Amino acid sequence: MVSDSVWASSVAWVVYLIAGVIYRLYFHPLAQFPGPKLAAATGWYEFYHDIVKRGCFIWKIQELHDKYGTYLTQFLSHPIPIGNLAVPVSRSDTGPIVRINPDELHIRDPDFYDELYAPASKKRDKYDRWTILAGAPESSFATVSHSLHRLRRSALNPYFSKRAVANTEPLIWDKVERLCQRFAAAVKTKEIIRFDAAYMALTMDIITHYAYGESYNYLAEDDFKLEWKETVIGGSANGVFLRQFPWALGILKATPLSVLKVMNPEAAQLVSWQHMVRRQVDTILRNNREGKKATGTVFQAVIDSDLPPEEKSADRLQDEGQTLVGAGSETTAKTLSIITFYLNQDKTKLQKLRAELADVPLTPDGGSLLTRLEPLPYLTAVITEGLRLMYGVTTRLPRVAHEPLIYREWQIPPNTPVSQSNYFVHMDPNIYPNPEEFLPERWIEAKEKGIHLDRYMVSFSKGSRQCVGINLAYAELYLTLSAIVRRFEFENFETTVDDVRIAYDYFVGVPKLDSKGIRAVVTAEL
Repeated sequence: MVSDSVWASSVAWVVYLIAGVIYRLYFHPLAQFPGPKLAAATGWYEFYHDIVKRGCFIWKIQELHDKYGTYLTQFLSHPIPIGNLAVPVSRSDTGPIVRINPDELHIRDPDFYDELYAPASKKRDKYDRWTILAGAPESSFATVSHSLHRLRRSALNPYFSKRAVANTEPLIWDKVERLCQRFAAAVKTKEIIRFDAAYMALTMDIITHYAYGESYNYLAEDDFKLEWKETVIGGSANGVFLRQFPWALGILKATPLSVLKVMNPEAAQLVSWQHMVRRQVDTILRNNREGKKATGTVFQAVIDSDLPPEEKSADRLQDEGQTLVGAGSETTAKTLSIITFYLNQDKTKLQKLRAELADVPLTPDGGSLLTRLEPLPYLTAVITEGLRLMYGVTTRLPRVAHEPLIYREWQIPPNTPVSQSNYFVHMDPNIYPNPEEFLPERWIEAKEKGIHLDRYMVSFSKGSRQCVGINLAYAELYLTLSAIVRRFEFENFETTVDDVRIAYDYFVGVPKLDSKGIRAVVTAEL
């Protein structure tokens, strides 16, 4: 009897699976869209390319677009040239739109980016399955609902406004000076510096001081707290796994820290940090109940906001604090690393930048250095090109429209996750000729021709969910780059473009797995 029951259950399970595949292939609302049948039938297709092949689904998506949808560009009869660029006006081919898993569509079309991510008056929710990778479900970043996200962001926007960041310039400059002191010491020791770790230490010290009220002081660590950088990348890789198996997050959080340190050291380090953030939050809430405020912290900014009480819970504050620090460190540090590498590789560009900076004060000297730097065209072009090659988040970010979404002749059903990838926008040769090359001049030429090339800059995303820390990031980039370029000579050390270009998508792009980082020697103090 037992064997009969097992057999019947097995048959029922097989029938269920077959019925599911048939539905997805022929009766699902997305059945009409192009793409491989295997991807339409099962999520294991994505699993294979993202988990087994370790962050390679982005390249498979690129391959699918090349196979299922050509990318043809029509130009004006007299297009406006920018170097080798003819400015695209419309695209009329039947692609590129591809079904990449049973429930999701991916579009590779830079001109559709604004419609998907930044429509003027339409709501765009996040895909609930996708928000799990942050490991902070109560944060603004992981908020699914468009309306709830706007509410939560309203408490953060003043804290990261242009004016608020301008008032923080002395704090940023203090950290930049500490980095320069480390570089000056390295001139004597001829130390080989991991610039990606050094810049990560800088941005971590800035964002923790700005958001938490106290700096982690990673710039004082001998190796610039390289362990933290590796932990962040490891955590991003774990996020890829959690996206496939969301239930694993609960197991991860329930696992004793001592066990986790053996099983997954990077995850253990992140969990340990989360516990530290939670202790700080609990202390701040307790002090607030006693009438003592934690001024100068993002936690207090949320507590003092007009948000309802349930939006000021310990869980909310912890998750918000975690994602702000995570988002406010890696991407800016990576941009600085990329710029430093390419300037060292092409001394002509370096000298051109130094010449432009020659008339700007070397230090703030009681005034605002940032307002002197921001109008400089070549410095701005260098920073913008660095951001382009950093890409921001490399993984796709699905959005869910409440209404049918029209893409050319396709009508996408409402509540369908649809995504684009920043990488494909920034590497589009129709917009950026020779896209893998570091060419700050492309931005100056575009401006001279009256072309708004920045329309296709999506490092910080766009729309209401654009990175809240964009103003802080730009301030860090301007102040840091102006200081190191004028005060030091560097030489790249056993570092090639393969250590800079992305090979894997772990939410943020990472280079080849055996890379030793972006390394250089500080040869002289100017």
